[in-house]
Amino acid sequence: MVVGAGARRALPDLRDGAAAVLRANDRGSATVAAPRLYPHQWSWDAAFVAIGLAHLSPERACTELEHLLTGQWRTGMIPHIVYSAESGDYFPDAARWACADLTDAAPGVPATSGVTQPPIHGIAIERILRTPGGERAAVRDRVGRMWPPLMAWHRWLATARRSPITGLVTIVHGWESGMDNSPRFDEPYSRVKVPGSLPAYRRVDRDHVAEAGERPSNEDYDRYLWLIEELKAARYDDAEVMASVSFRVGDVFMTAVLAAASEALAAAGTLIDAPAADVDWLTAQAASLRAAVGAATDPATGDSADVDERTGHHLVAASPARFAALLCGTGSSETETQLVDRFLGDDCCGHPALFAVGPPSTSPASPAFEPTRYWRGPVWPVVSWLFWWALDRHGHTDAAAQLRAGGLSYLADGSFAEYYHPFTGAALGSRDQSWTAAVTVDWLTPT
Repeated sequence: MVVGAGARRALPDLRDGAAAVLRANDRGSATVAAPRLYPHQWSWDAAFVAIGLAHLSPERACTELEHLLTGQWRTGMIPHIVYSAESGDYFPDAARWACADLTDAAPGVPATSGVTQPPIHGIAIERILRTPGGERAAVRDRVGRMWPPLMAWHRWLATARRSPITGLVTIVHGWESGMDNSPRFDEPYSRVKVPGSLPAYRRVDRDHVAEAGERPSNEDYDRYLWLIEELKAARYDDAEVMASVSFRVGDVFMTAVLAAASEALAAAGTLIDAPAADVDWLTAQAASLRAAVGAATDPATGDSADVDERTGHHLVAASPARFAALLCGTGSSETETQLVDRFLGDDCCGHPALFAVGPPSTSPASPAFEPTRYWRGPVWPVVSWLFWWALDRHGHTDAAAQLRAGGLSYLADGSFAEYYHPFTGAALGSRDQSWTAAVTVDWLTPT
């Protein structure tokens, strides 16, 4: 049963509560994504966590990213999960992936998953360096030591995963998008055929989120797990994966994130005197990726659109990904202003039934909209934060202020939930979610 948003906290109390969540979820060198449902370190969660931790301790923020990088593969890939030594109650566990058993590219310790996630880490690095305390020599030195693996990460995405046809970053599992079961992927997922030989499994997530309607369906999970089996059959070899896995999507949101993160990492590089050739390469990559996002436009709507690389079809879905160009910039102030107006309009952040301004994960006007189900309707504070950051960075300060105010309205119940009911503001999914707490700290720390 969905209930309305609870008692609202004053903003200073809300910041203190968010900081307390980050401390409670801290396991020393890494922060678990959530204390019960997600008891390991997730890649883009860790980057958001570092953004929040930068205001509490830039050194601890560096430690968060350094721990994540212990799971980096020799190819340069940063996996989406770095498993803690304590197994925790989570599925799929490291044994299901069997990465180190199948490829010497994966580390033996720590154990990891075999897919990646949106690369916002460059944004986190720049935020750390520009936060009070981030200019200290000790912090700059630590970022300098992270520079080579971060460059390897960006180069892997640019070589192993960029489509030579569209220029978009290719994902081979919906988990790589961060928006696992978004309607964006309904069409390509429909072509993932699950045989009767799928190994048995038990869904642990349902033990921690009682309402089944808040989580992906069993049919969704069958497809997720069959894709793992396909990756294992390819022994996680990059070329073989791209040739054989039955889910391959040019992800416009991930491409825009990589463009924005490349630009941010280049800016960070100038602060630590990184090699000029690296900074130049990142700047060129940002421009190339921005152009790919601009070209990936659905001709019927003008929206940014993913591409099913198995069919060449544009994938039209009323998700925030259609506004991906706002994350990396369009290069045209007129086009960008029009896009901001549409983003804040009735079909997205300004829908009249919304509890507060924010991008629902699927527009309420869409037939695919489900207000409580994971990535199919709820509002996610981290997505609001990402668009807020981009809008503010590109000079759309009034629009950014609306997103921040709306985001804080959802957060004010102090549950720091994974996601929120778009109409009632009720907390959904996991509670005490680290990345939700992190963006709360960032929004409520004066700059």
